[in-house]
Amino acid sequence: MTIDIPHKALTENVSTSLAEDIGGGDITALLIPKQQNCHAHVLCREEAIICGTPWVNEVFNQLDSQIELNWLCTEGEKVKSNTRIVNIFGNTRAILTGERTALNFLQMMSGTATRTRENVNLIKDTQATLLDTRKTIPGLRAAQKYAVKIGGGSNHRQGLFDAYLIKENHIQSCGGITLAIQTARKLKPNKILEIEVKNLEELREAMTAMPDIIMLDNFSKLDIEQAVKINNRRLKLEASGGINQNSLSSIAKTGIDYISAGSLTKHCRAIDLSLIVSDSDF
Repeated sequence: MTIDIPHKALTENVSTSLAEDIGGGDITALLIPKQQNCHAHVLCREEAIICGTPWVNEVFNQLDSQIELNWLCTEGEKVKSNTRIVNIFGNTRAILTGERTALNFLQMMSGTATRTRENVNLIKDTQATLLDTRKTIPGLRAAQKYAVKIGGGSNHRQGLFDAYLIKENHIQSCGGITLAIQTARKLKPNKILEIEVKNLEELREAMTAMPDIIMLDNFSKLDIEQAVKINNRRLKLEASGGINQNSLSSIAKTGIDYISAGSLTKHCRAIDLSLIVSDSDF
């Protein structure tokens, strides 16, 4: 499976993060002779799905394009604890200056991919597709959504620009479900249109107005089952709100088409990684 890398976001992520960390210069790196080279490696201290290698490559490329990285695993590969995942050779100052930024990307993105893979495995025997949301770390949405796909999940809309998601406050502010859908179709007829409903009565109204997807917001499992029966495959249905690893499998078995989970990106736990210098040229 080929997953597109968001190159523009990647280079901007890296340059912004390096500038934030380095500021006017890495004063601690000045302790090291300017021309010194070293061998280093990154150790993954726990079982994880490795994700973020293009970001790590870009960190060291922006600092010193002569730094060599030899990856010992592939993007999206599951590794065991205490696995060496990359060997690095080059200028010691540059490697140590980039250490934290590189690890920040790698541990965050691997954490997102690992959590996603765990959740995808829970529903692999159902027809449901696991989606992320816009509940992402500010400035790192493209990176996290890429990590979700590496973990086997799928992306919901990227932002406010590429699809409609008409939620409770939109409905309240523009006159109701039917009017909101009708107005949206007139304004941007070619955009995917999803609308949120809070109960079965609103579901029936939304179905009459024919959106592309209906989001069942905080529905109980019994109400999701009823909604699936009422819909009878006419429209795509998405379950959202308060779904966790304990409830995910049972929700997926209702016959729902999509399950969105903000926890994939907003509750990700960083993977434990270390960069270790193993040999230096003095």
